[in-house]
Amino acid sequence: MPNLNQKLEWTEKDQRAVDTARVLAADAVEKVGSGHPGTAMSLAPVAYMLFQKIMRHDPTDDRWAGRDRFILSPGHTSLTLYNQLFLGGFGLELEDLKSLRTARALTAGHPEYGHTKGVEITTGPLGQGLASAVGFAYAQRRMRGLFDPQAPAGTSPFDHTIFAIASEGDIQEGVTAEASALAGHQQLGNLVVIFDRNHISIEDNTDVAFTEDVAARYEAYGWDVTKVDWTVSGEYKEDLEALYDSIVAATKVTDKPSFIELRTIIGYPAPTKQNTGGIHGSKLGADEVAATKEILGFDPEAHFVVEPEVLEHTRALIDRGAAERKKWEASLKTWRAANPDAAQLFDRLEAGELPENYADAFPTFEAGTSLATRAASGKVINAIASTFPELWGGSADLAGSNNTTIDTEKSFNPESRTTKTWTAHPYGRVLHFGIREHAAAAITNGIALSSPTRPFSGTFFVFTDYQRPAVRLAALMGVPNIFVWTHDSIGLGEDGPTHQPVEHLTAMRAIPGLDVVRPADANETAVAWRKILEIKDHPAGLVLSRQNLTTIAREDLHPDADGEKFASAEGAARGGYVLADTEGTPDVIIIATGSEVEIALDGRAKLAEQGIAARVVSMPSREWFAAESAEYRESVIPSAIKARVTVEAGLRMTWNDLLGDAGRAVSLEHYGASASAEELYQQFGITAEAVAHAAQESIEATR
Repeated sequence: MPNLNQKLEWTEKDQRAVDTARVLAADAVEKVGSGHPGTAMSLAPVAYMLFQKIMRHDPTDDRWAGRDRFILSPGHTSLTLYNQLFLGGFGLELEDLKSLRTARALTAGHPEYGHTKGVEITTGPLGQGLASAVGFAYAQRRMRGLFDPQAPAGTSPFDHTIFAIASEGDIQEGVTAEASALAGHQQLGNLVVIFDRNHISIEDNTDVAFTEDVAARYEAYGWDVTKVDWTVSGEYKEDLEALYDSIVAATKVTDKPSFIELRTIIGYPAPTKQNTGGIHGSKLGADEVAATKEILGFDPEAHFVVEPEVLEHTRALIDRGAAERKKWEASLKTWRAANPDAAQLFDRLEAGELPENYADAFPTFEAGTSLATRAASGKVINAIASTFPELWGGSADLAGSNNTTIDTEKSFNPESRTTKTWTAHPYGRVLHFGIREHAAAAITNGIALSSPTRPFSGTFFVFTDYQRPAVRLAALMGVPNIFVWTHDSIGLGEDGPTHQPVEHLTAMRAIPGLDVVRPADANETAVAWRKILEIKDHPAGLVLSRQNLTTIAREDLHPDADGEKFASAEGAARGGYVLADTEGTPDVIIIATGSEVEIALDGRAKLAEQGIAARVVSMPSREWFAAESAEYRESVIPSAIKARVTVEAGLRMTWNDLLGDAGRAVSLEHYGASASAEELYQQFGITAEAVAHAAQESIEATR
C-alpha cells in the first residue's frame, strides 16, 4: 500500500483528471443513449482517490496476489470504475468508453468479472457486491493464516485491504444486512466500505422508503463508523482531505470493519439535473452536458476529450504500481526463504493445481451399509481435509444436519467468539454463517473470487430459494464455489411441505453453468466431491439425502459381495452411466437420481419377474452427462430404445427431453406432507411398483 502516513497531495492535474472522468461519464451515456451518469460524476473524486492515492495495485497485472481489492457494489454506475481503469492504464482505452453498453464492448452495462481487466466481481443485482466483499475479507484473513500467521499486522505479503463503494440501494437489500452483521462479528479490520449517501434513487428522493439511521445500524453491527458530509457548509464542497483522512484512519483500524458514510450530491456539478432522480439512470441531454462542461472548464462542443498531460499524469500509476510490486516481491522472497513448505503450497494454489495423489485421499464405502449421502459427504470432507488444506467451509446454522464440519479444525472466528461447542481461532477452517443462507452463498462467492482456496457452504436444499441470486452470479462469473444442499426431497419426512423441495431441482438445473449433482449412494458422493474439486471454472451444488440409502455393491469395490454386482461409482463422474444392464437389448431404460436409484433397481427386479429386461441408468448430474460425447451418451441411452422411465422425487420438467412421447415419469408434481419418508414415498406413488407400471406403459406406447 502507498505511504498513507503523509498528507493528501492533490494537484491541479488531479482535479483535472477527476473532472475529466465526470465529462467522460456524461459523454459516454449521452453517446449510447442509456446508462447511469449521475453517480459516476459525483463519485469521480472518490474512485480517483482510491485508485491513485490509496490502493496498492499493478495496472499491468490485475490478478497480482498482493493487490488491494476494489469492489463497486452499485454496478449500474459502471463508469465510476471504467473511467479509473482507463485513466490508470489497466487496459481500457478511450474507444472502450465510447463503446459503453454496446455489443462486444469491454465496457458492459454492469462490470463483468473475467470480461474486463480490473473488475474483481460481477455486480449488478444490488447488494451482491457488498455482501461478497465480506467474503473477500474472509479470504484475506484465511490466506494470512494459511501462509504467514505469525507476522505482525501490516508486515506480511499476504496483507491487503478490501475497499468497497456501496449505494443506498445496496444497503437496502437484505443480503447486505446478513453479510455486514457477519463482518462486524468477525472483526474484519481489512474491509473498508464507503457508503454513498446521496438520497436519490430511481423514484427520486429515497425518503419515500429509506429513512433509517444507517450509520447507527452499522455501529450496532460492530463496525467502526465515520461520517463525511460534503453538504454540511450549506454549499456543496468536496472536502477531499476529510475523505482521505477518514479512509486512512479506517485502514489503521484492525479489529473492526470500517464504514464511511459520505454525503454527496448525485450528478454534481450538472446545473439543473444534479440531486434529482432524472440523472440517476438516464442521459443528461445535450444542453445539460454542454452546461456541465462549461462549469468544469471544458469545451462544450468537444466530446471525449482527454488532455495528454492529464493521461500522462494518471498513467504514472503504472510506474508507482511497479515500485509497490517490487517491494512486495522482495517481501515475498524473504517469506519464501523462511517458509519453504508453505511456499510450495502457495505456488500450487496459485497455479490452480491439485495435490499430488489427491485421488487416494477419497474414501470408499462398504456395500450393504446404510448411510445418508449427507453423512457420506461429511465423511468425505473429513477424509480429504488434510490433503486439501485449501478446502474450508461450514453451514448456515445447520452443521449437524448438513455434515459440513471439519472435525479436527477450529472455527473461523475471533478467539473471543469461542463457545462451549466451538473453539474459535481467527484462522480456522470451519465457517458459521448463522441463519443467513443468502449471505453464505455471497460470502463464499467472494472467497472463491479473491483467493485460490475452495470454500463450501451448507444449508437445506429448500433454502436455495434464499440463495438463488448469489448462486446465479457464481454461475455467471464461472466461480468454482461449492454448495452443499441436504434434505433433498420428501425423504426428509416429518418437517413437512415447507421444508420438502419439489421444484428446486428443476430451478437449479435451469441455471446455466451450474452443475447440479445428486448422488445415489455414499460411493457416488465421494466421486462427486472429487470431480467437483477438479473443476475450476464454474460452481456446483451437491444435493444430498437426509434419509439413509443402501451403499450399492459395486463390481470394482465389492467383488465378494453376495448377489448382483453393479457398475463402478466412477461412472458418476460422467454424469450418467449404466448402473445395471441386461444381457441383450433392453426393453426399457430406467433413469434415476439420488435416493430414487434404489427404487429404480427394485423396479427393475419386479420387471425381470415379468420377463421384461430393464437397464438402470444412474444420472447424478444432467450437466456432466450433457458434457460427454454424443457417442458416450448414445451408449448409455440408445436413441433406438424409446421406452424410458425417469424416477425422481421432483418435477418431471427437466426430463422431458429424454422421455420423448413414449416415456413416462415417476415424479412429484405437487407439494409434500408431514409424515415419515417411507409413508410419503408410498402415498405419492414413488415406488418400485410404480416404476414397473410406468415401464409397462412406456413399452406399450412404443408399439
